[in-house]
Amino acid sequence: MPALPVAPEARLRLLSVLTCPHCGERLDLADGSVRCAGRHSFDVARQGYVGLLTGNMRAGSADTADMVRARTAFLGAGHYAPLAGALAGAVAPLCPNGGGTLLDAGAGTGYYLAAVLDALPDAVGLGLDASKYALRQAARAHPRAWAATWDVWRPLPVRDGSVDVVLNVFAPRNGGEFHRVLRPGGALVVVTPTARHLAGLRESLGLLAVDADKEDRLRRTLGDRFRAVGAETHEHTVVLSAEDVMNLVLMGPSARHVTADELRARLEGLTLPLPVAVSCLVSVYRAV
Repeated sequence: MPALPVAPEARLRLLSVLTCPHCGERLDLADGSVRCAGRHSFDVARQGYVGLLTGNMRAGSADTADMVRARTAFLGAGHYAPLAGALAGAVAPLCPNGGGTLLDAGAGTGYYLAAVLDALPDAVGLGLDASKYALRQAARAHPRAWAATWDVWRPLPVRDGSVDVVLNVFAPRNGGEFHRVLRPGGALVVVTPTARHLAGLRESLGLLAVDADKEDRLRRTLGDRFRAVGAETHEHTVVLSAEDVMNLVLMGPSARHVTADELRARLEGLTLPLPVAVSCLVSVYRAV
């Protein structure tokens, strides 16, 4: 798929949101890089994303090229399209004029950010992720989206109070930074798996279970900075082939615990195609 250029107006709006990760000054685009007044410079990759992440980050935290290939194939088959639609439906009322600035923290390939932008004709979106392989996809996911490398556990390279909605889909949560970059009264929308999510498949293949304390940990992470204003459980069923199951497992954290050969051996015990439940909680919080 050819790279989609970021629309000039969208790029200018998103540049006004980004800050230099070294000194906090605003960034400007010039000669294939973004630069600040302090002469810090960051390359724009040929795929379109900005390489802001410098130095070391925690080993093993970024998605690999193989994980991104599996995710691109799985999401491209439409298996999570209803979930993306539910997310867009939750965000749209938060931007009543169809505009605003979105930040997708842990954006991956930009699949969910693109779905939300499709529902908001005047909004722009910035996707941050540690994986350069994922950002090669995110940079061309939507003409009103831009992408940059970043570890969301670090202070975000985003101006205070400059974001209307933060998206956090199956990704780490930095509650303090999310609150800082949101405008007063801005919203955080979080997607987390429920205990029913892929349950039959996980049990059959011996994969990682959903953390039973996930929601409690989410509330502790957000602390008193956010007020819960709504939550909806989204569920739909997908029917997966052997290839779909391979891609589903290898695109996520279980890929770090099982090899492709081990997974193929385990698949021999399944009756395919296999109906699988997708079950996620879409939660909305307001910054206080």
